[in-house]
Amino acid sequence: MISRERIIQEFMELVQVDSETKHEETISGVLKEKFGGLGLEVFEDDAKEKTGHGAGNLIITWKAEGVEQAPKVLFTCHMDTVTPGRGIKPALGEDGWIRSDGTTILGADDKAGIAALLEAIRVIQENKVPHGQIQFVITVGEESGLVGARALDPKYLEAEMGFALDSNGELGSIVVAAPTQAKIKMIIKGKSAHAGVNPEDGISAIQVASKAISKMKLGRIDQETTANIGKFQGGGATNIVCDYVEIDAEARSIVQEKVDKQVGEMREALETTVREYNANCEFISEIVYPAYSFNEHDALVQLAQRAIRGLGMQADTFTSGGGSDANIFNGLGIPTVNLAIGYRDIHTTKERIKAEDLVKAAQIVVAIVQETAKS
Repeated sequence: MISRERIIQEFMELVQVDSETKHEETISGVLKEKFGGLGLEVFEDDAKEKTGHGAGNLIITWKAEGVEQAPKVLFTCHMDTVTPGRGIKPALGEDGWIRSDGTTILGADDKAGIAALLEAIRVIQENKVPHGQIQFVITVGEESGLVGARALDPKYLEAEMGFALDSNGELGSIVVAAPTQAKIKMIIKGKSAHAGVNPEDGISAIQVASKAISKMKLGRIDQETTANIGKFQGGGATNIVCDYVEIDAEARSIVQEKVDKQVGEMREALETTVREYNANCEFISEIVYPAYSFNEHDALVQLAQRAIRGLGMQADTFTSGGGSDANIFNGLGIPTVNLAIGYRDIHTTKERIKAEDLVKAAQIVVAIVQETAKS
């Protein structure tokens, strides 16, 4: 059913369209033409205005054909890539792997998912496969912190379940849980003084910040929770007691209560230390995206497993330590899991994907559509 030559050619075409995050305008036009050319309704939302990215999210609707009462399903991928993603030159090696020339990423994250969706649509149309209503949501700014999905208005979505095609791992694997993330900014305000003449009159923001960090649990907190300091910035000349420091941090957990507890403990460590040194501080935290968690007893997971196992593949489940657009769709009320599509070494110039995994990814999409039609 799947045309190996066609999907490889389409994937090669897609990755050669520059689309580094914040610069999605060109790839957006290409995708509008491709999905529209297949007879689907294509709508671009106002995420461009909300996020400052090069385009809005694309919401593509395919009306039910043959099984109007089937559950409405959603598939999602993102159109942007990380850097360096300009002038990508893909090539299929004799070993069956597709790679760039080594000076850029490949862009399989996530154009492999988009290529799989386009091929699946063609196969369903060519074989007149009955299906319920399907939406395809292609987001901008996923690599910039899921900003496109976060800007999406749920009024445009009509789905009872969703599948993201945007995870590493062996084909057939399903991400059934992923953490929430809290972004944290800590600002420490001390008092400047001459470091050689009267240092006792100053309050070193660097010293206060360091003492506060030493009181924080960081790294792997437990099996479901992590925390990290990513940036520590402040100070200048060595003859001045530093009076200002900014710290950027994060906390993640599968369990919302645990991330709340971790953030609270980090705040307490900072505020307690600041009082000891008679300094001042600001602690700002924001939940960037919600967690989600399913198990093998959930209907969504069982449906995906039936579809995947029907193709003779393993359908293992696993928990991810990172967020994806699937987190956002779950937060919008659409139960969504993330499917592995086989890319390796993403976000590096060694990124690669097996040509056969492109074929398998499209097969999985078709199988899920067929399985949904039975529901």
